[in-house]
Amino acid sequence: CDRFHGIGADGLIVLVPHHDFSFEWQFYNADGSEAAMCGNGSRAVAHYAHREGLAPETMKFLTGAGVITATVSGEIVESELTLPNVLSESIKEEGREWFFVDTGVPHLVTIMEDYNEFDPQLASIMRHRHNANVNYVQVKEGVLYVRTFERGVEGETLACGTGMAACFFYMNRLGLVGDKATVYPTSKEELTLSKHGEMIHLKGQVVNVFNVVREVK
Repeated sequence: CDRFHGIGADGLIVLVPHHDFSFEWQFYNADGSEAAMCGNGSRAVAHYAHREGLAPETMKFLTGAGVITATVSGEIVESELTLPNVLSESIKEEGREWFFVDTGVPHLVTIMEDYNEFDPQLASIMRHRHNANVNYVQVKEGVLYVRTFERGVEGETLACGTGMAACFFYMNRLGLVGDKATVYPTSKEELTLSKHGEMIHLKGQVVNVFNVVREVK
């Protein structure tokens, strides 16, 4: 996943056959470390699996965080993420207040008044101190704007699905958004987060960028 000497990506997903589900995945971060869950990865892998005839439009697959249900409708994919687990309601460190929740992987969330308040150095400190991804969220007219520092990438990524889910979950608990909200990550892609009972759904477009075929001699 080296961005300078390879195709460039935030992670690598390998599909493995499974007797109870459409498939099981193995997920690797850009640095080669393994991760239990990736929200946007769940949408991408569902799109790929359906396109390749490996899974039906609505599928269940096993991740390190648990079973994920995803539905593919053309380029739009909606994933039901794993049940959120609140790790701490309030952590006051480095001059900010943080909400700590596991939405498949652990995420720290802090509210910002301006999208440009994102501080990668502070995010790195908090990432290593708590072994978690770090999210800054701004709420403006019911819309969420999210910036995420991801472990395993060790920097800001253009979008993090479980991070957006963590921000949506926290803002919903505070009553700042309802049970459905539009979310824009750094990539400016428009995504929809919604709450169905206790579960969070992540919905958005998936676009195939390239295909690679390795010739075996």
